[in-house]
Amino acid sequence: MSIFLERKNGELHFDGFSLSDVAKKFSTPCYVYSKNLITENFKAYNRSFRSKRSLICYAVKANPNIAILQLLAELGAGFDVTSEGELNRVIYAGGDPKKIIFSGVGKSKADIRQGLIHDIHCFNVESKHELLLINQLAGDQNKKASVSLRVNPDINVQTHPYIATGLKNDKFGIDINDAHKMFHFAKDLKNINLVGIACHIGSLIYDVSPFKQSLKILLTFLDKLKVENIHLSQIDIGGGLGVLNTDASQETIQNFSEAISNEFGDRTEQIILEPGRSIIGNAGLLLMKVEHTKRNGDKNFAIVDAGMNDYIRPALYQSEMKIESVTSNSCEKKIYEIVGPVCESGDFLGKNRLMSIKSGDILCLIDAGAYGFAMASNYNSRYRPPEIIISNQQLIMVRKRESFEDITRNESLIN
Repeated sequence: MSIFLERKNGELHFDGFSLSDVAKKFSTPCYVYSKNLITENFKAYNRSFRSKRSLICYAVKANPNIAILQLLAELGAGFDVTSEGELNRVIYAGGDPKKIIFSGVGKSKADIRQGLIHDIHCFNVESKHELLLINQLAGDQNKKASVSLRVNPDINVQTHPYIATGLKNDKFGIDINDAHKMFHFAKDLKNINLVGIACHIGSLIYDVSPFKQSLKILLTFLDKLKVENIHLSQIDIGGGLGVLNTDASQETIQNFSEAISNEFGDRTEQIILEPGRSIIGNAGLLLMKVEHTKRNGDKNFAIVDAGMNDYIRPALYQSEMKIESVTSNSCEKKIYEIVGPVCESGDFLGKNRLMSIKSGDILCLIDAGAYGFAMASNYNSRYRPPEIIISNQQLIMVRKRESFEDITRNESLIN
């Protein structure tokens, strides 16, 4: 628990609001975010790098709600985007194009053109084919595109294999053994302004050592290029920092940032980071109602109104999410499977949870701000939930619950 998430008289409160009251006002399931906690998390990065020439680029994929992007833009954040849609969201929300980096292994012509139109900070390039395409499209606009080459340092991290991105057999980046000649190739392209080196080793990484290791590799590589008259002005070490709980978020960010800053030393290159989860993850939660309980065989089930379509990470990544009852009750504690209404046996939010639960209870899935709504779907034609932000002691709905009209808007019957 923390000052943001605490119990008062047996009832869970988030950033000063009773979650029972939030559930009553907006119904369930619904996502709730804290503007204050998002702000504090972002500022923790800025404080730690204040002595460096740095750019903190929020990873839009973590949560692309335009209200969250607006808040971060007002705080001076940069943005890491991976599609034309994400780029357009950032611009619409007031983000500065000069602080946008465009990542992603499969950028389309439309993606690249849009980035060029807005004169973004740079593209993180992942292949020779992409480099040539950017050079061609920049020439079509009579521009020089600023690019960093994303190298793959072949670093193994302790995380789910689906979100490890720095091994040599992963689809991301340029093999470290091939990168040297790629930098020399890029340097000679007419419409390319080669500005930096980048990498991203994965997500949900709690140990700072792999980040320090990857930074050492980048710095060594950069110094070698400098001897060969290739001078780069920026180093992008990606994102992926995991935060274990709300209470330790700023401390975790500070410890990570200080370790990276110390490793960076007194170098003058700009350092770029791409945090997503560590800014928004513990600043959000998902409220859900227990529809009913049942017992099948040896297991007790609590069937809730949120499913894998609302929050897919337990089903997809086997994520162990913390779940709590919003209000205390006197029911006998039992071991429950917390499952959703979707027609899949993989539709679960928590397994083997010792809890006191009865029908009608409101449960809270904690640290759900990142990759929650961002990965939500309309599977089973379920309406995606609303998103609420606690801002200036007010509850503001920044996305409405979907309706039948919403989910069929782009469909048509056969005439």
